[in-house]
Amino acid sequence: MTTFPEYIAQNEERDGVRFSWNVWPSSRLEATRMVVPVAALFTPLKERTDLPPIQYEPVLCSRATCRAVLNPLCQVDYRAKLWACNFCYQRNQFPPSYAGISEVNQPAELLPLFSTIEYVVQRGPQMPLVFLYVVDTCMEDEDLQALKESLQMSLSLLPPTALVGLITFGRMVQVHELGCEGISKSYVFRGTKDLNAKQLQEMLGLTKPSAAQGRGPGIPHCEFSCRFLQPVQKIDMNLTDLLGELQRDPWPVTQGKRPLRSLGVAMSIAVGLLECTFPNTGARIMTFIGGPATQGPGMVVGDELKTPIRSWHDIEKDNTKFMKKATKHYESLANRASSNGHIIDIYACALDQTGLLEMKCCTNYTGGYMVMADSFNTSLFKQTFQRVFTKDVQGSFKMAFAATLEIKEIGTGGTCQWKVCGLDPSTTLALYFEVVNQHNAPIPQGGRGAIQFVTQYQHSSGQRRIRVTTTARNWADAQTQIQSIAASFDQEAAAILMARLAVYRAETEEGPDVLRWLDRQLIRLVGEHTCRVSATIDPNRKQLIPVFVFSVRSLVFNNSPDESSYYRHHFNRQDLTQALIMIQPVLYAYSFNGPPEPVLLDSSSILPDRILLMDTFFQILIYHGETVAQWRKAGYQDMPEYENFKHLLQAPVDDAQELLHTRFPMPRYIDTEHGGSQARFLLSKVNPSQTHNNMYTWGQESGAPILTDDVSLQVFMDHLKKLAVSSAA
Repeated sequence: MTTFPEYIAQNEERDGVRFSWNVWPSSRLEATRMVVPVAALFTPLKERTDLPPIQYEPVLCSRATCRAVLNPLCQVDYRAKLWACNFCYQRNQFPPSYAGISEVNQPAELLPLFSTIEYVVQRGPQMPLVFLYVVDTCMEDEDLQALKESLQMSLSLLPPTALVGLITFGRMVQVHELGCEGISKSYVFRGTKDLNAKQLQEMLGLTKPSAAQGRGPGIPHCEFSCRFLQPVQKIDMNLTDLLGELQRDPWPVTQGKRPLRSLGVAMSIAVGLLECTFPNTGARIMTFIGGPATQGPGMVVGDELKTPIRSWHDIEKDNTKFMKKATKHYESLANRASSNGHIIDIYACALDQTGLLEMKCCTNYTGGYMVMADSFNTSLFKQTFQRVFTKDVQGSFKMAFAATLEIKEIGTGGTCQWKVCGLDPSTTLALYFEVVNQHNAPIPQGGRGAIQFVTQYQHSSGQRRIRVTTTARNWADAQTQIQSIAASFDQEAAAILMARLAVYRAETEEGPDVLRWLDRQLIRLVGEHTCRVSATIDPNRKQLIPVFVFSVRSLVFNNSPDESSYYRHHFNRQDLTQALIMIQPVLYAYSFNGPPEPVLLDSSSILPDRILLMDTFFQILIYHGETVAQWRKAGYQDMPEYENFKHLLQAPVDDAQELLHTRFPMPRYIDTEHGGSQARFLLSKVNPSQTHNNMYTWGQESGAPILTDDVSLQVFMDHLKKLAVSSAA
């Protein structure tokens, strides 16, 4: 018989779904008492090599309020050629093309193996991909040169038919016309005045074609739009030259001032240009910024260098002159882009903050990429940007455009639909469900709750595709089947789902309120289950939750507002495994005592004769203990008789390289040692079981003391147990 952990792993592998509870309580009251809601982590485009797209369209339920897709959970009458929808119970006739079906000749969508299936939409034209580069020119020559080289490299990775456009900005904004041979031509806009789509349409001459022009199906709005968005194969050389000739913004910058950077208007023009030319078509606006917006709509800081950009302290004191207005501007752009299915990416490379806090909605609303680095001349940016254009085994980009997600479930009769715009194989969404049946009228026992995820998107080949995932779980009465519900708990999924709720609340509430809410939920969860199921549940099933909550609490410190926006963006986007690493970094120890082994993320793991490899998702850190560092400085690894020491030093480097080559975005690589300045990255993450307050306690054998007044995990757990027992009593 399959155990619950095996069942969970099988479902994740096949359907990309992880539920917090894999048996569901049958009434609202019981669901509330579970503390962790019935919720799912769903990866719409989870990579599967055994899932070839089906070359016909899905069969839909005929009821207008349902329209669910035929799936393996439907009841089928092969003799009468009828199928009953498992969501609304409507009986439907099969289309004529299914005339030959029988128990031994079933279409793929009725086989349990294909609970996830992908269809290719045959009707409608294939649309080209659109990439619009929006490039900041207010940066040092070295940075600008590195960025230009990365952009030129990206042109060689695009499909020949992809359309490309270029907007550059500094004090002014320039929209470059790309169809001109031997001459550079651009339209220049002031960086202080915003334009709506209609004004832009008139100024750029993007008039809609008349019927007499005889526009064919799938042709862009007009030939004029092609002046700014041209196929790569047509303008590859011209655009490569144009990028090579880009210069720093020519406007002089007075000493003590920031350059005037019209980012808000440049992004507005980019959104407007695509709105006029390619609405509801797959398109990416790729924005490259080397500093904060300092003038016009969307500015986040003034041009005086002596006035720093807002900090958390300023935000708490409401001392933010530009923040509300800028956030409103970028939210408006994000909503416009999202409604047209367009994606906005932000690549922010600067030593100071650039305004990601205000701009985060642009990537979060549209499924875009957010990348933060110190400079465009770092391997972190260069390799991350190159990985955006990674291709699958068929040679197609691992990115989806103009995507929507629709959910169909038993009991509501309605539908829920969201525009996601941009998806890739690791994009993972969190969905929270509510059991609405009242306690005196629970869902009948023995039934199964079914949920169907319908993801429609534009494939990078230009095809429209529909991926359908149908999954079901058993209902149970919490009064009589509490053991079954408790055993179905997926603590890893629950930890991420609760942490995502905390992140959502952190965006809208005060920090201390969020921590109090998180603590209350944890006390309720532990207390509820101590009281109700202490005799029936393996305590190890919930041991991870307190550890994760302890780690989530510590995530709120030591980050700037931009860094917090960046970390939260990736936490809300990455799959379960990567999100777990963000909450609870992985630590491996290398020593002469045997092969590498995972060790506790604890100060007691920091020993003089060990090398540690820590993976926090955003950083890969190699830490050399005190003795190992001394040996390395003495050059023992270069002596023939110490060959084994040379191999020991090399082992974590090889493992780190493997992680660096596969992850998106590429992590920061740190090589440090005992007493090194960058050892702080390790010391800030480990559990401080030994601090400067207890380092001289009798019986302490080993480990490194941490200079902190934070409580350790053990103290946190002791307090939690007392509070849980007192609340459950």
